[in-house]
Amino acid sequence: MASTTPKRAQKSAPKKKTNTGSAPSGDNSMLKEFLAEEIKDVYWAEKHLLKTLPKMSKAATSEELASAFLDHAEMTKTHVSRLEEVFGLLDKKVQAKKCEAMEGITKEGDGVIEDTEKGTSTRDVGLIISAQKAEHYEIAAYGGLAQLVTTLGLSDVADLLNQTLQEEKDTDVLLTSIAENDVNYDAAEETEEEE
Repeated sequence: MASTTPKRAQKSAPKKKTNTGSAPSGDNSMLKEFLAEEIKDVYWAEKHLLKTLPKMSKAATSEELASAFLDHAEMTKTHVSRLEEVFGLLDKKVQAKKCEAMEGITKEGDGVIEDTEKGTSTRDVGLIISAQKAEHYEIAAYGGLAQLVTTLGLSDVADLLNQTLQEEKDTDVLLTSIAENDVNYDAAEETEEEE
């Protein structure tokens, strides 16, 4: 006897839309408003890092790491300026919106400073990990935003965001290099003092 149960409709993979090179119409599209909100978020994150990086530099034991944090603070000033340029290109007011993610990442970094002994490579290991968490957040944010503005046909904005994206990636590589070449090995030799 043949089954009377209807065959399930087979799902096909969603078709990938190809970019025709033209931006979606409408300056007030939901997507453009979402973009503006995300730019405000990353702007707050960058401004917050300007306050955080000097504290991390001061807490670092390794001169190379302390210098890397100060250098990145200078670079972050450029990131802030680029975002201000992005606001102009989007015809939006320069405005920050609190970035809960970056606030959490930097609070965790403050905890590393509190929980590790001053003058130790172990603290530097914690600082590097904390800094890389911030870098990875920024890499994800800038990468997603750069793709979004490309989809919207905003190539001038994409160029600015991609410059910052590359600098964030370069900083992440530098932090890994500092960890691999000295800090991690120095920390591995440290022992807790007997009380």
